[in-house]
Amino acid sequence: MDNTPRIRTLRWAERQEVAGVVAAALHPGSLGEWLVPDAAHRLRVLTAVAEIWVEHALFFGDIHVTDDLTAATVGLHRLRPLPPPANYPSRLADAAGPYLQRFRTLDAVLEARRPAGAHHHLATLATPPQDAGGLDEVMLAHYLTRIDRTEMPAWAEVTVRDRTLFTRHGYRAQTPIRLPHGPTLLGMHRPAGGGRRWPTNPTESGTRPGPPAASPSAATAR
Repeated sequence: MDNTPRIRTLRWAERQEVAGVVAAALHPGSLGEWLVPDAAHRLRVLTAVAEIWVEHALFFGDIHVTDDLTAATVGLHRLRPLPPPANYPSRLADAAGPYLQRFRTLDAVLEARRPAGAHHHLATLATPPQDAGGLDEVMLAHYLTRIDRTEMPAWAEVTVRDRTLFTRHGYRAQTPIRLPHGPTLLGMHRPAGGGRRWPTNPTESGTRPGPPAASPSAATAR
């Protein structure tokens, strides 16, 4: 029996639930601890901030999830400079509360290291913290089947723990991204087409996915 999960596009009505998936994936890690040091507040704050970016990616990228909403990839199509999410300063202040400066610092540090040219940005690969079944591998491979047909490079910021996973899929580490008094992330670049090796999409049979839809021209990115 094939236990490969079905992966599909996120629906607008599911955005809050997937924000919780992203927050749960961040919660136990060093980045989540740095952003919200108080564990009693962490999940709530991370969920509120993640919802802003999930909503934003639905306009300027794509989000794919397992059918049971336990894992997600949140991608942004950086075909051109993107504006921030709608009403971002006030929404971030409301969501982050006393941890606002940490989130502002993260935004500034990541933006300074991000490639200037057009690329696909995997903002988040979120899987359950206890995942031992290779769901992260499946989700990343599915994401790459989509972008590899667009002849554009890819970028992701990952924790040191995830370096091996992304390296297996053609990403190469660039300059380390150091957060003040916090963890070190890795900016990882993948060339256009991933070296011309087309990964198999385990959730589609006989159909190779086309390129993602172009980003809408309306305003509101990481």
